Amino acid sequence: MRALITGGAGFIGSHLSERLLDEGHKVSVIDDLSTGAFENIAHLKGRPGFTYTIDTITNEPLLAELVDQCDVIFHLAAAVGVKLIVEAPVRTIETNVHGTEVVLRAAAKKNKLVIIASTSEVYGKSADVPFREDGDLALGPTSKHRWAYACSKAIDEFLALAYHREKKLPVIVVRFFNTVGPRQTGRYGMVVPNFVRQALDGQPITVFGDGNQTRCFTYVGDVVNALEKLCQEPRAIGEVYNLGNEEEVSIRELAERVKASTGSASPIVTIPYDQAYGSGFEDMPRRVPDISKVRTLIGFEPKVKLDEILRLVIADMRSR
Repeated sequence: MRALITGGAGFIGSHLSERLLDEGHKVSVIDDLSTGAFENIAHLKGRPGFTYTIDTITNEPLLAELVDQCDVIFHLAAAVGVKLIVEAPVRTIETNVHGTEVVLRAAAKKNKLVIIASTSEVYGKSADVPFREDGDLALGPTSKHRWAYACSKAIDEFLALAYHREKKLPVIVVRFFNTVGPRQTGRYGMVVPNFVRQALDGQPITVFGDGNQTRCFTYVGDVVNALEKLCQEPRAIGEVYNLGNEEEVSIRELAERVKASTGSASPIVTIPYDQAYGSGFEDMPRRVPDISKVRTLIGFEPKVKLDEILRLVIADMRSR
């Protein structure tokens, strides 16, 4: 298999590249390094079957050439992270919607399989937990920039599924639920690397809001296993799948577990949302996936529990 990974120098993309190469596949990466980092894929240079291009996916002639040379496209390139979303909503919307449009248009010309990376954010403020792929989405008002990312990724899904229905393009949509692991940066608000870095540096571990909001964290290795299986499963085409872990934890408890795992003396402090992100910020109290659909299709079962995820992230950050 020849895979093209957009955003391949990012956190998930670099792990996926590594896995596919280990399985004997060829991998081509394109990334503009706006949120990814070359150091994530530097260790892959020189491996047979691996090539990379530092450029934007909106360079349509270049993208068309890369699409010609692949069998499957993993479209991971996106503006991500709550901090980036709040601070740069224009960039978020343009990058996500236009970038996906360009990828789908190029793929449709050659009828190449596309795996679209979406997010649990699309469920918005829905209280129908655990979230099912066929459940209603409940986004906040357009006056709240917080929902720009969720809306842009929902549009990506609508567009991908429209290409499938109208142009018969083979597409698969996956909704990630807080994927974490080594190489992830806290630069754009990702909570686990931020907590670990603060704990290791002896700084206060900053919990936004009251800390009672809950999340489910999924190890990146479990995610890339699922991506590899899904792209080889014809029954997945035209469908949407949650990819997550059902182990639910409050953000306050997460901070306490990070503190204990690092042996840190850092205090845990709470910061109101308005102070962290600006006036009127909204968040969802729970975000829990129903993974029965992907479990039934490919036998997906998250293997790495949160304590082991934290151990791996802490070891990675200490090594850096």
